[in-house]
Amino acid sequence: MTRRAVVGAAIVDDLRRPTRLLAAQRAEPSSLAGGWELPGGKVEPGEGPIDALHREVQEELDVRVRLGDQVPGPLTAAGAAWPLGASYAMQVWWAEIIDGTPEFGPEHQAIRWLTPDELYDVAWLTDDLPIVQRLEAAFRCTG
Repeated sequence: MTRRAVVGAAIVDDLRRPTRLLAAQRAEPSSLAGGWELPGGKVEPGEGPIDALHREVQEELDVRVRLGDQVPGPLTAAGAAWPLGASYAMQVWWAEIIDGTPEFGPEHQAIRWLTPDELYDVAWLTDDLPIVQRLEAAFRCTG
């Protein structure tokens, strides 16, 4: 079974020396509502993952971002992606906002900037936790 491609942005305040990560709280579907995640979404047919990530961040947060390095995940056959259940594989990139102020739309009920010490103050979706742990390790290396 092939996993459907999704993308996520680890949006930080500064790509070189990050001190905060932007988290988004899901509003829907009901099975995910209230859980926290990295902003992003599905890659549409005929769309590349980078284009999809820029589109999703613009749609969800009304911002434009500069992408940094990819955050490599364990699914090497899916572009170094992270498993989201059995059906999805998410590629994640570090990103910083270059235009706009993040505002959440209908997909989310809140957004929050988290310092490295606050990363676990929100209830991350289960499948996002390994990604957050990888991000935390990178935060600790830059601090």
